[in-house]
Amino acid sequence: MKIQFLGTAAAEGWPGLFCQCDACRKAKALGGKNIRTRSSCLINDAYLVDFPPDTYMHMVNNKLDLGSVEHLFITHSHRDHFFPTDLLNRKPNFAHLTTKSCLNVYGNDTVVRKGNETKKLENCPDEIVMFHEVFPFETFKAGDMLVTPLLAAHDRSERCYIYIFEIGGQKLLYGHDSGIFPDESWSFIDKTRFDAVIFECTKGPGKVAVRYHMGAEDVLEVKKRMEDNGSIDSKTRLYVTHFSHNGKLLHHELEEIFQPHGFEVAYDGKTVEF
Repeated sequence: MKIQFLGTAAAEGWPGLFCQCDACRKAKALGGKNIRTRSSCLINDAYLVDFPPDTYMHMVNNKLDLGSVEHLFITHSHRDHFFPTDLLNRKPNFAHLTTKSCLNVYGNDTVVRKGNETKKLENCPDEIVMFHEVFPFETFKAGDMLVTPLLAAHDRSERCYIYIFEIGGQKLLYGHDSGIFPDESWSFIDKTRFDAVIFECTKGPGKVAVRYHMGAEDVLEVKKRMEDNGSIDSKTRLYVTHFSHNGKLLHHELEEIFQPHGFEVAYDGKTVEF
């Protein structure tokens, strides 16, 4: 499996557009891996996860052929993960596609509703973009990928998802945005052995007292539970992403925390294969 991290920031990006905080000032000065766009990743060059407002720059920076992507999985409807207006650029004249296929977008009922409302406003036909509602704990097939949405601990006003992706006998847990996973999701995670896990660390160091995200101590707590139940072992690749400037940890500081525990710290453009 190949994973390309296109963006690795939380909602504001890092540095934030209007932010004058110390963490954003340092990121601007240091550049490189400290410049983070909103989170998204590409699996096997064919399966896109989340569609933030920065997708255009992801395409440019990574020289991607997004016209060939037929499957897009949305974790939830927050605008840093789902920016449906840009999907309309797949219409004729905006895009001259040699790949005559539909882009299938999978997500919860809120994603489907917002997506279809956007399509209707611009009279976008189904053969260009099609939205599919998917349900927690119900596995479906997308191309050659088996996909199982699990419930995330995030926005209580909608069903937010993390995903299990399986292709070629390999399994990936895509684990953000979420705080410590709900019990219903643990029932699936506990009985699955993963080849790779993508965690989030939106809140920086410490433990988070709120439902929505994780801090470094939460990540390590989840890792230990997965080790104890056999979901991960020494061969499992572990990644951490989705960082906020409010967490204040620059890339090298994140590595100091996570590398001793076997994690790779993601950055924009990082590509891994296993």
